Amino acid sequence: MGENQTIVTEFILLALCLGPRIQMLLFRLFSLFYVLTLLGNGVILGLTSLDCRLHTPMSFFLSHLAIADMAYACSTVPHMLLNLLSSAKPISFAGCITQTFLFVSFAHTKCLLLGVMSYDRCVAICHPLQYSVIVSWRVGISLVGTSWACGSLLALVHAGLVLRLPFCGPHEINHFCEILSVLKLACADTGLNQLVLFVACMFVLVRPLSLLLGSYTHILATILRIQSAEGYRKALSTCSSHLFVVRLFFGSAIVMSMAPKSRHPEEQQKSLSLFHSFFNPMLNPLIYSLRNAEVKGALRRVLFKESHFLLE
Repeated sequence: MGENQTIVTEFILLALCLGPRIQMLLFRLFSLFYVLTLLGNGVILGLTSLDCRLHTPMSFFLSHLAIADMAYACSTVPHMLLNLLSSAKPISFAGCITQTFLFVSFAHTKCLLLGVMSYDRCVAICHPLQYSVIVSWRVGISLVGTSWACGSLLALVHAGLVLRLPFCGPHEINHFCEILSVLKLACADTGLNQLVLFVACMFVLVRPLSLLLGSYTHILATILRIQSAEGYRKALSTCSSHLFVVRLFFGSAIVMSMAPKSRHPEEQQKSLSLFHSFFNPMLNPLIYSLRNAEVKGALRRVLFKESHFLLE
């Protein structure tokens, strides 16, 4: 590192290049989305805790997906909202690395959980009589624990490799400390970081996606063999919500992480980051609650008990 280089101790988080009135409008809109994200995922957590009929492996996986969504949003959205109120907001180097670790950890965990949920649906539909044996509580807890552990460990590796890099300027980052944006600011070779990031993407994106495609191919073949119209409808409805969430999350994640950067200018990257941080976590509880009969039934039972209690 040259003598004329200055060590960066903080980064500047840049906001959208819009007028103050539009930024205030976006602040209110995104604040609403953030509240809906926390509220919707909180409702799923509450229902799975209160309703004994939702004490199943699938609901257990869904509750951990809700936790990952809430944590994922909380790791980035507050800073992004503050950025809409001011033109540039500083964040310390330690705070930026912490945000990078949390963002990567929860994103990786969510990818792995979606893969686990596809396996669960495959067993439930293709091998219903053996479901309780194959996906026992012990297996479910092990799968969830492994997802969280792998997500955290991979994020720790990324953060450790970032810490070894010198940062001498520039020190401006769009929105929040996403790992690719941070690596662009390093004044040293990031080849090892890029290699580890690629391998991690293969593990948390390509492998779960392959498992998803294999599971749903098997599910589709099983559904087509179902003779009963009611059984066909129920099986299709059970999987459609999960498949929609998978398409939203993995599609944007793959574009952000693995697509050639020359095809995606900065403003498009900003839009993808916003979609990833705001809309995915907000849409998940809406999709699952509207398309999942068990969740809707639990919500009706809780609301009925509450209204009955108030009437008494």
